[in-house]
Amino acid sequence: MTTELLTERRGRVLLVTMSDPAVRNAFSPELYRRGLPLFREVARDTSIGAIVLTGASEHFCGGGDLKRMHAQRALPPEPQSDNLDAFHAWLMALRACPQPVIAAVEGAAAGGGFALMLACDLIVAATDARFTMAYVKVALTPDGGATDSLAHMLPPQAAIELLVAGEPITAERLHTFGVVNRVVAHGAALEEACAWATRLAAGPREAQARIKQLIYAARGRGRREQLDAERDTFLQALYAAEAGEGIGAFLDKRTPRFNA
Repeated sequence: MTTELLTERRGRVLLVTMSDPAVRNAFSPELYRRGLPLFREVARDTSIGAIVLTGASEHFCGGGDLKRMHAQRALPPEPQSDNLDAFHAWLMALRACPQPVIAAVEGAAAGGGFALMLACDLIVAATDARFTMAYVKVALTPDGGATDSLAHMLPPQAAIELLVAGEPITAERLHTFGVVNRVVAHGAALEEACAWATRLAAGPREAQARIKQLIYAARGRGRREQLDAERDTFLQALYAAEAGEGIGAFLDKRTPRFNA
């Protein structure tokens, strides 16, 4: 058995659950290869306004399987390279979704599971959730975009501490850094994430997608280039139907209906 990706529609919200509680919803190459087409399909589905990603039962995701990696050491590197490329392609597809993606985290988010969480746009975590990048404990280096995410989210000292020491970090501390958006009581992460996703899904899909693109593209741009991108995107939004509804509703003092 390998971890499954289960989907459930809740109105305009798609709930995606990694499910194999016996191994803390651990990663496998099969999981990566299911995740890529799923999120590409979701990205094209205009009836979906937001996505919640979570893990079944008590944990978000325990990361990779060290027994499989140990066996891999006796084999050529090419299959493992292919597996990592599949994992990274899944993460890129997740990040490319125009809809807001919210991670709902209970229990452990470890290794690649931590990296997957960081690839989401927003994070809701239980107060007793625990986050670990312990690659260094077995003399490995991170994957899944962990170094890229943490280098942009944290001060260098905090990112190096997390990755070089490999010690767990709490939801509260990540919240202090601004990495985790909301910390909730044990067992409440999914409910809070779905409620938030429902509110976001009622918003203007195209405008939200443009905002996401601007934020993530800003990492590789200079100030002038980003200002030009903001100008171009603003003009695209201004002449779109969504802005007609949004501005009209504001002037009419009514609630906009972006997805009628």
